Amino acid sequence: MKTLEDKLGYAFTRKELLEAALYHSSYANEHRGSGIQSNERLEFLGDAVLGLVTADYLYRKHPHLPEGDLTRIRAALVCEESLHEAAQSLGLGEYLHLGRGEESGGGRRRPSILADAMESVFAAVYLDGGMEQARAIIHRVLLDREQEEVVEERRRDYKTELQELVQRRSDQVLRYRMVGSDGPDHAKVFEACVTINDTVVGTGTGHSKKEAEQFAARSALEKLSKK
Repeated sequence: MKTLEDKLGYAFTRKELLEAALYHSSYANEHRGSGIQSNERLEFLGDAVLGLVTADYLYRKHPHLPEGDLTRIRAALVCEESLHEAAQSLGLGEYLHLGRGEESGGGRRRPSILADAMESVFAAVYLDGGMEQARAIIHRVLLDREQEEVVEERRRDYKTELQELVQRRSDQVLRYRMVGSDGPDHAKVFEACVTINDTVVGTGTGHSKKEAEQFAARSALEKLSKK
């Protein structure tokens, strides 16, 4: 645990809080009666702490942006992808306590699990050291690492861009189709493809059908831009 504290740049007074942030529900379920609780309550708190810190950061950084723009930027900054990347940079997956099924199913690399654990760690820091320590950690591992162009990229609506491109020719018909899904119900991964006149021009995966279609559209745009 000391190595994780070093990566975070924060030494816990109550080490058990950090430990609690790393217990996935699958592990807690396999150890019922032992007093171990999952990190879900910490995740709930961490989500609120992260939301407040990010809102405060954006409010001060962009004094002239309207509420709608601030909301969209915040959503991009604290999305699962951002949290997953932050968790990966810390090697958080190797410290998680997972149940046997989740372990064998690749849970240490699953974006949703890592993102939730990252929020749980933020909550643990908040409970141990207060809001200013939590703020410092969130900035260090997440907000200060983000580049404006990365945020803008996540705000793009690839489906709309692709639709506008296709509509330039009246003889083109654009369709999306789900081609499969994988994983347990709580961490399902969907795969979608997009076709133009029944020819597949892009595929993508995501944790929702909408996200999978967005990545399929991005794939199509990248392919079409090379032609």
